[in-house]
Amino acid sequence: MSDNTDQNEVSNEENEIQITILGQYIKDLSFENPTPAQTIQKLATEKPTMSINVNLNAQQAGEDIYEVDLKITATAKSNEDTAFVAELLYSGLFGIKNLPEDQLQPFLMVEAPRQTFPFARRILSDVTRDGGFPPLMLEPIDFASLYHSQLQQSAQEGAASEDDVVVN
Repeated sequence: MSDNTDQNEVSNEENEIQITILGQYIKDLSFENPTPAQTIQKLATEKPTMSINVNLNAQQAGEDIYEVDLKITATAKSNEDTAFVAELLYSGLFGIKNLPEDQLQPFLMVEAPRQTFPFARRILSDVTRDGGFPPLMLEPIDFASLYHSQLQQSAQEGAASEDDVVVN
């Protein structure tokens, strides 16, 4: 009887959902500060306008391995002059086993970037501070809301299936 129980336990472990973060890394980092002396002087009296753009992309990198790219572009302008442009492509490598197919896309577009975002946020904060500006402190991003709005937009356009969703 104990042999039977041991086999059932092993079988249950093999079918259990397993998700691991295999690694996180910077794929690309760029910081442009076109006119630092003039810009820093201007920003002492003017508040810059900020534009933040977030893009997600996920692809299979191997058997049960997925790479999720989080690209954040931050542009600060003072009037028409560009104060700085910071662009980060930060990626996470995830091992995923036994996750039902209908849950894979939501995991890759919502939970995976939620796990990597704090690290990307810190990198952008450091690079803007090191570039001579106050640290850029991004607010948390609601990836679930972005994902669902992208799904709704795709459904309305009828142009893409759920498998083709890329959150912008």
